[in-house]
Amino acid sequence: MRATVVPGVGAAWATKEIPRPHPGPGEVLIRVRACGICVNDVLASRGVLPFPTTDPAVPGHEPVGEVVEVGAGVTARREGDRVGVTWVQAGCGRCAYCRRGLPPTGQTALNCEAPVTTGFTAQGGLAEYLVAPAAATVLLPDGLSYEQAAPMMCAGYTAWSALSAADARPHERVAVLGIGAVGHLALQLAKACGLEAVAITHSPDKHDVARELGADLVVADGAGLRAAGGADVVLATGSSYRAASDSLRGLRTDGRLVLSGLDAGGGFDLSPARPFFAQRHRIIGSTHNGPARLAELLELAAAGRCVAMTEVFEADRAAEAAERVAAGQVRFRAVVGY
Repeated sequence: MRATVVPGVGAAWATKEIPRPHPGPGEVLIRVRACGICVNDVLASRGVLPFPTTDPAVPGHEPVGEVVEVGAGVTARREGDRVGVTWVQAGCGRCAYCRRGLPPTGQTALNCEAPVTTGFTAQGGLAEYLVAPAAATVLLPDGLSYEQAAPMMCAGYTAWSALSAADARPHERVAVLGIGAVGHLALQLAKACGLEAVAITHSPDKHDVARELGADLVVADGAGLRAAGGADVVLATGSSYRAASDSLRGLRTDGRLVLSGLDAGGGFDLSPARPFFAQRHRIIGSTHNGPARLAELLELAAAGRCVAMTEVFEADRAAEAAERVAAGQVRFRAVVGY
């Protein structure tokens, strides 16, 4: 089968023929139809994040497709089912974290001693076929295309989890920091919930698209947010913790800042100019926050309440897509079709 392979740390991605996998007990074989490319896939291939441990290294943690074979003991999935595969397939089941009995979430990936993660410790979705545990798949709603479903498996899941963690009230204002792969979906989701939404972006060329996505107001930074009356919630969806720290200047008293992005090189700081304790701010970490959040998000996407802006690439252009993601040239999600 065709697959996108990363030969080594920092090596160029390449399309190669590799053996087609077969499902074991409890597993399903999926004919991949689309897979998104996240910047974290690129960072892992370059060694900024841990390099995939599979051999060969096949990246991609937003795969969706059709079940074409089920392994022994599988009853919850059937041939012909349209499914997506979650980034975190399972924990090890034995470590101190797993003994807490929590469902597999993004928290599992960073706390379990040996998590099973799509595209990192298990084969990723940038291939024609993928084997995954049936329990690590979700059924896709009717009417949701593969090209739209793929970005929801990570970018959309992250955005909806962050907004859910903020627990925004109907009268509150939500600001989305970073209008990118996650942020452009978070902005739409805030509006889908009937909330007043502000886009925070330092890129003037994103102002118009932010308004088209539902932003009631666009500002450049925390100072601009404060001058515009502030926000009760800031969803920090980008990769700069410095920008997230700066956004606190525009967070209203008793407000919540939700950190849902990964800054591989920076830390989060509290400025002494506006004493944190006196504001009663809450800083909330959020990742993929459980299967229920993903199910809700997929239904919102199927209803057209959240539409991913994508650039679709054919399978043999996956390496080109990755380079464009690395350069920040994709608006807003690269999706590879198979």
